[in-house]
Amino acid sequence: MIRSTVVASVLGKFLLGLAGVMLLPLAVSLFASQDDWRPIAYTCLITAAAGLLLVFDFRPGHFELSVREGLLLAVLVWLSACAFGALPFYFSPHFPTFTDAFFESVSGFTTTGATVLSKVEPLPVSLQFWRCSTHWFGGMGILVLVIAILPLVGAGGAHLYRAEFSGAKSEKLKPRITETALSLWKIYAALTLAEYVALRAAGMGRLDAICHTFSTLGTGGYSTFTASVAAFNSPLIEYIIVAFMLLAGASFTRHYRLWVERRPQTFFGDPEIRAYAGLVAGASAAISASLVLQNGYGLEKAFRTALFQVSSIATTTGFVTEDFERWGPFPQLLLLALMFVGGCTGSTAGGLKVARIALLFKVVGRELKRMVERRGVFAVRFGGQLVPETAVQAALNIFYLAFLVNFTASLVLAASGVDILTSISAVAACMFNVGPGLGTVGPAEHYGHLPAVAKWTLSACMLAGRMEFYSVMVIWTAAFWRK
Repeated sequence: MIRSTVVASVLGKFLLGLAGVMLLPLAVSLFASQDDWRPIAYTCLITAAAGLLLVFDFRPGHFELSVREGLLLAVLVWLSACAFGALPFYFSPHFPTFTDAFFESVSGFTTTGATVLSKVEPLPVSLQFWRCSTHWFGGMGILVLVIAILPLVGAGGAHLYRAEFSGAKSEKLKPRITETALSLWKIYAALTLAEYVALRAAGMGRLDAICHTFSTLGTGGYSTFTASVAAFNSPLIEYIIVAFMLLAGASFTRHYRLWVERRPQTFFGDPEIRAYAGLVAGASAAISASLVLQNGYGLEKAFRTALFQVSSIATTTGFVTEDFERWGPFPQLLLLALMFVGGCTGSTAGGLKVARIALLFKVVGRELKRMVERRGVFAVRFGGQLVPETAVQAALNIFYLAFLVNFTASLVLAASGVDILTSISAVAACMFNVGPGLGTVGPAEHYGHLPAVAKWTLSACMLAGRMEFYSVMVIWTAAFWRK
């Protein structure tokens, strides 16, 4: 049985924390002496009032969360963050409808980076900061933050942790879930500081550096310029961002083993990390060759451009330095495939994850062996470890759910009048939290022209993909609500 008092109380405390976070862009606006503080200030008051109402109206005596309560709270936390996070956009004149504001907020918190804006530069400083900071908070996972700042959740926080990383291998680094969450956030903050310092040293201004740092480490892709990273025209900045995109796309549990425990062999020897690095290197080499042979690029520019775009798409960040729709069909198809793959499990990246793709190949290989040797018994191993059949089945279910959602959402977009290429690529780009797609939502385009039904459908895809389908879909089953 789901106790509404427990769920409402924890949700109220989260909203109070979200209201506190909104003080940051408000302070930035006041520091910059700009008259753009009202949308943020109004939202902060509304969010705090909603949080206080829930906290004082619902006072449970026992905070231990059950599995069902954890799953429900996971969905409610994400929906609440996106809904209240949309209010600063809605209160500003730059977003004409709540649909556009909600789409922008969902895209921010889920680290998708798809935007409805045709021009980014007119946004005031406060909204620029808030827009990119949603990537940073959503990147590590709002629920991991909840666990880190709400120790009162207690052992039930494990259910939140599993809901955030549903279908993935969620490895506990510390005996307590709260300590695990705090450890991950410390590494996240350290990488954020390192990139900010590097970008400032490379010549970026303070606002641009902090916003692009938030977007990079969250693998989101929002920029302070419509032209994205191309606006800086700096190879040094591009290489810095590439390095931190790749770090953000790697598992943060492996970062912990590398930076905190000083065990580099567990990082560089991890099979998923090796497959991830090989995938980026191979795709970059293939696209570099295509750019040199078919588009007339010089070697250094071809390498840098290909490496940047492959890293951006593979980590589902979505930054761009060039319009890759002009590159020809081969690079476009390869980048589209990378959207589905994504980064490593336990990273801020989206996608199906490298480990699952590698596992799928191993499962296919096992079935081919079974066809030849029907009496043989073949186990699936990954990194020298035996993979349980339950884990294999869970991975296959993720593939099934992903393609079912992809096909259904593409049909909805096509029915609303969107062309086939745009429908398929927009759903893939949003469901796997990439951002730019192909067709009319390409790297030089935006999502603002899409009909409202398409924007709401894509918003649902972003949330489902960010929570890896299970946590979102399970609450719609009758068994979930059965006493």
